Amino acid sequence: MRSAPSGEGPVKRVLVVGVAVTAVAGSGAAFVLAGDGGEAQATGGVKLSTASVTRGDLVDTEKVEGTLTYDKEQSVWAGASGVVTWAPSQGASIERGEPLVRVKGKPVTLMYGGAPMYRALQSGSEGADVRALEANLKALGYDDLVVDKEFTGATDAAVREWQDDRGLDVTGKVDSGQVVFLPGAVRVQEVKTPEGKQAGPGQAVLTVASTRRIVHVDLEADKQDMAVKGAKVSVELPGGKVVPGRIASVGTVAESTGTEQNPKTTVDVEITLDKDAGRLDQAPVTVELESERREDVLSVPIEALLALREGGFGVEVVEGAAKRVVPVTTGMFGGGRVEISGTGLAQGMKVGVPSGE
Repeated sequence: MRSAPSGEGPVKRVLVVGVAVTAVAGSGAAFVLAGDGGEAQATGGVKLSTASVTRGDLVDTEKVEGTLTYDKEQSVWAGASGVVTWAPSQGASIERGEPLVRVKGKPVTLMYGGAPMYRALQSGSEGADVRALEANLKALGYDDLVVDKEFTGATDAAVREWQDDRGLDVTGKVDSGQVVFLPGAVRVQEVKTPEGKQAGPGQAVLTVASTRRIVHVDLEADKQDMAVKGAKVSVELPGGKVVPGRIASVGTVAESTGTEQNPKTTVDVEITLDKDAGRLDQAPVTVELESERREDVLSVPIEALLALREGGFGVEVVEGAAKRVVPVTTGMFGGGRVEISGTGLAQGMKVGVPSGE
């Protein structure tokens, strides 16, 4: 039988997995203990190996369900009135200078800008929307103009050239029937006004989102401390591929969901992905969040713990051919390891663990 520290009784090696505990008695037999501690069956001898006591951060995680989708969904209104003669397909990507729809054969073009096209722009107009129009024209190759807030003769010439190239009426005036300002490239989520239907002011023609992939999580409100803006997470995609991500935003307003019989209060969490996640939309994913962290602590593999007869735990310190049992106080569990503290413990020490053979 393995010797115990002075004044201590025999020990048992334990492996904690959920509510079950595997123990190796000093006689060499192993026992599987039920959640209430009762012995269930003997499983034979266990060969031992060693593992190191390490110092560092110990992290515990929890997995929650999320949805892979696209960021910033919004409706698109076009100022043009008439029959829609072309509409993009769901899932299509549209970039600067490309048509969002065609009304009566004329394109309504996507340009990048932070504010909607709320007025007609023409010679003499001034403002941030003029700058946005000029910046787009320059990016599309109409270089003979200065990007500022003034709609000058050079701007008028560039607009007329652009209108002629797009098959629009060459007027030098641009309005919401010709251009829609959106923050960037978009992905078509839904076609609200398909080909053959009538478009008009105040009527949404498309629902779009940005081309940036995000994961949306309805996180239970009592777990919101796990979601910290900027924190790293891992996301398991359909098919099992795991990609890294980062928490981009955490909602500050709780929402009531669920049913009357099973009410649920959640906060919105959005996660950006660091790697390509394919083109699936509204796909279920699993997000691994950090639930607890202990910094700069000593830890060992969970299976290094020994159950002391008088209660509590210890570890078997291996120093060459010599072995001794050191009582420990356990702390946090995480990542297959357990935080320990106790007299005489130090980083780099070797402790006994089942070899797995």
